[in-house]
Amino acid sequence: MPVEITHTPSRQPSEIDAIAERWVSTLAELDPDVAVWIGLPGHHDQLGDFSPAGHKRYDAEAARVVAQLRAATAVDEVDTVTKTDLLSTLELELESSEAGLWKRDVNVIESPAQSMRDTFDLMAHDTPDDWSAIAGRMTNLPAAVDGYISSLRQGIRDGVVPARRQVVEVATQVLKHAQADGFFREFADGATLADGAELSAGLRSDLDRGATASAEAYGKLAAFMRTELAAAASDIDGVGREMYALQSQRFLGAKIDLDETYEWGVQELARMVEEQTRIASEIKPGASVEEAVAILEADESLKLFGTNALQRWMQKLSDTAIAELSASHFDIPEPVRALECMIAPTKEGGIYYTSPSDDFARPGRMWWSVPEGVTEFDTWREATTVYHEGVPGHHLQLGQAVYNRATLNTWRRQLAGSSGHAEGWALYAERLMEELGYLDSPADRLGMLDGQRMRAARVVLDIGVHLGKQRPDGGGTWTADYAFEFMSKNVNMNASFVRFEVNRYLGWPGQAPSYKVGQRIWEQIRDEYKTRQGAAFDIKAFHKKALDLGGVGLDTLKSTLLGAAE
Repeated sequence: MPVEITHTPSRQPSEIDAIAERWVSTLAELDPDVAVWIGLPGHHDQLGDFSPAGHKRYDAEAARVVAQLRAATAVDEVDTVTKTDLLSTLELELESSEAGLWKRDVNVIESPAQSMRDTFDLMAHDTPDDWSAIAGRMTNLPAAVDGYISSLRQGIRDGVVPARRQVVEVATQVLKHAQADGFFREFADGATLADGAELSAGLRSDLDRGATASAEAYGKLAAFMRTELAAAASDIDGVGREMYALQSQRFLGAKIDLDETYEWGVQELARMVEEQTRIASEIKPGASVEEAVAILEADESLKLFGTNALQRWMQKLSDTAIAELSASHFDIPEPVRALECMIAPTKEGGIYYTSPSDDFARPGRMWWSVPEGVTEFDTWREATTVYHEGVPGHHLQLGQAVYNRATLNTWRRQLAGSSGHAEGWALYAERLMEELGYLDSPADRLGMLDGQRMRAARVVLDIGVHLGKQRPDGGGTWTADYAFEFMSKNVNMNASFVRFEVNRYLGWPGQAPSYKVGQRIWEQIRDEYKTRQGAAFDIKAFHKKALDLGGVGLDTLKSTLLGAAE
């Protein structure tokens, strides 16, 4: 049931709010995954049109909204932020479309091959109507797959193709879902109702047909990728400066100097290594980082065994942080205090957060996709991850935006923003938890630094590979092979994790650096804001003002906050 939410008095919606609201409705129609993601009714049994015609329609709608925004006049600061951010977002999307990025949209973590399946994780599955929508979506999935294949074939004809490494990896992922015991069959066979009643025979039959159709469609996609697309794909992993600049701006919501950022990343990585070395000596005097890690990994009191234990530990740590921080450091509204920690049904690797629905009927959720065969987890590594994904990280940031419907339109609450804004805040939040004493033990601090070092290494690797920069060891230009070697030296993770992560960076240019670069920009904005405010600076007030903006690109965040600090 929806949560009863009490808000401050609403501002009068403006013409720009109306444009933004209509765009959200258009998005939900064009891409029903958006409706599922933010909890809008309708279209849940449908999928988006991934064909060239679908992309053309999207571009036409986006161009129409751009024209409307340019002609509209902002009536207050909220309007100014909405117009600035939505306009820059849509203009960049149109530029990216013109560059043909949709024709080569294949990567191991975030492309239609994953999103068509991933949305099932967010769909309600409590009532017969819920399962009927799921059955309908499964039945309609083959048409979406056909559209996606059509776009990739257009890329082949136009010479705009993904890297072969991504194609091969994604084909393997897709083929798993095509199996008789794959996701679709398992999901359909496991269908239950929240009230314990039995599904009707007709609904069972619909789910069975839908699961078969979806699995067959994924089999078709895997075959296309393994043969036709793989044969045409590029042997080069790097995308080059022009395409990388577009992707970097997309993930940051900001334009940066890529060469300066690469050099900063090299220096930041060295700083993380030096800080880790100091902490290692606290664990054992004179120990290297590797020796300290070995000591912690051998300590069974710092281990969790099995995903059930992992889920319970995550939930307890999250609940404690929310209770304590809401009493002392943050004003957390009651609906935002609900955060569910979940083990994802997939086994792809990765940890991610999904926002609450607009009415909070579906709470914010932290998902852990545990790779096949991984059964042990180190609490010292992951405490900072819970804060990153939960409070004061993603959940506080994104949940607060959803809560602020009295001020923010749906676009600003639910869809705006960038990876750099969200992930930069989450890394900023990790450091904040250290400052507040939640990572006091050397083990937890080493775990936090392990993550921060990884994020710094990603800045160097990602820009290095895609721009063909000189390697920091002086051994020539970056290559994919060196990227695997480099990452292995800078994370204390198993080989399968390193392989997945580097493949992710190679196929998703600009996204991985957005975490650490986003943190840098957040910290730069805070420090400049503090300088301008002088003695009047209040860190809690700064955080509230920043989070009350909702999702925005980092350039918008900077101009808005620093303009207000004058």
